[in-house]
Parts: sequence; structure tokens; C-alpha cells
Amino acid sequence: MFQDSPIYDRLIAERGDIPLQVRREAERVSRDLEFVLQPLQSPGRPPVPRGQAAAAPVWQRTALPPGPASL
Repeated sequence: MFQDSPIYDRLIAERGDIPLQVRREAERVSRDLEFVLQPLQSPGRPPVPRGQAAAAPVWQRTALPPGPASL
């Protein structure tokens, strides 16, 4: 990216290649998110086509309507 740039070379030598580290971390996070966001797959359950939402798990609660919170 920065060819023949002594300032950039010196920064990398002093601090490490931060853009490369950030790029790798972003790729790792992207892979992790892709894995987590995949619909649950089980032998008796057909896969959900891309673009469609998977059914909510049974334990998921619905949102509360707006209003005063009661404790």
C-alpha cells in the first residue's frame, strides 16, 4: 500500500502493522458473526432459505409495550 515510504516503515517497526491487525480482526469478527447468525440446523428441521428469518426460539419473549415500568 505504502511503497517507498520511510515514515510508514518506521511506524510499522515501532508500533506494528496496525492496519493489517485491524483487517485480520475484522475478518475474524465477520466469520464469527456469520457462524452465530446461521439458523439453527437439526436433522429434522429444514434449512431456512437466505433472506428469510428463522423462527424465534421458544424461550424468546416478545417486547413489552411502551409505558411505565412496573417492578
